[in-house]
Amino acid sequence: MSIEKRISNLPAKAEDLAEFILVGKKALVAQKAKLEAIIALEKGFAAKEAALSDTQDLAEILLYAEAKLGDLIPPVDKAASGAGRCYLPENVTHKQSHFAQQLNRNKEVIAHVVAKAREQGEVPVRQQVLREIRLAQPKPEPKPLPEGKYSIIYADPPWQYHVGDQHSREEQETVLGTHYPSMSIEELCEMEIPAADNAALFMWATSPLTMSQEAFQVVTAWGFETKACFVWDKIKHNVGHYNSVRHEFLLICIKGTMPHIDKLHDSVVSIERTKHSEKPEYFRQLIDKMYPEGKRIELFARKKVEGWDNYGDDPVLQG
Repeated sequence: MSIEKRISNLPAKAEDLAEFILVGKKALVAQKAKLEAIIALEKGFAAKEAALSDTQDLAEILLYAEAKLGDLIPPVDKAASGAGRCYLPENVTHKQSHFAQQLNRNKEVIAHVVAKAREQGEVPVRQQVLREIRLAQPKPEPKPLPEGKYSIIYADPPWQYHVGDQHSREEQETVLGTHYPSMSIEELCEMEIPAADNAALFMWATSPLTMSQEAFQVVTAWGFETKACFVWDKIKHNVGHYNSVRHEFLLICIKGTMPHIDKLHDSVVSIERTKHSEKPEYFRQLIDKMYPEGKRIELFARKKVEGWDNYGDDPVLQG
């Protein structure tokens, strides 16, 4: 049966299609393992090409199956309740629903990624489709930074992660991207931060960004030097690659001379995490204790706080 026929014969009900995708993904893992074994054992060109073709076919069918699922399932309104809320079929998560909606709206991108993968002898993956969708979207002009100079700066940058880091790229584009569009290290480094000659920067950074030195590149580009850090123990385990990450760093960085007045505080703070990427208010209060004087601003803010200026695109900051 041709691949076009197999795609046209996909299940018509969301529940059946979700089950088909679940089983198909397990089959794809097995098919990829078979392909890798054939290559490793040098079984010959014909065997490799046959296994590669089978793997490509299954991967393509699954992409279109997810796109069809997005057509069968209406978008989920998490804010709605009762009769106004759409409930997902069994075995369909909110994340899978979101991916499916994106694929359904961009079938031409699926076709492009599939054709390119076949031409290059590779297996098409959803991650690449979502990346192509993201790259095709116009990037909004960045909001100008406020005028004036600040001696206290609090920042939670919208870091762009790489495959294999704390977040996969496809997860980032759905979960992280719902707050601020991700920014590359180069884009963050190019920002002209309104820092005074003597200033303190408190910047959030995850374990992969700290271990890879990328967070420190931004600190240096902004004219600061990292002096110490706080470690936020989130108690609940989070995503990860080499381990399940349950901590995040709040880097303490200084430009010029900024002696703090308050007593020394414990470097490890255990507070259970709540919403995605939301930081405990405890740390802002800690900054106010350490540096009670001076003009202060929060970069990439998500709410207004008395005594602090803010910079960001979150709708709650407008008006």
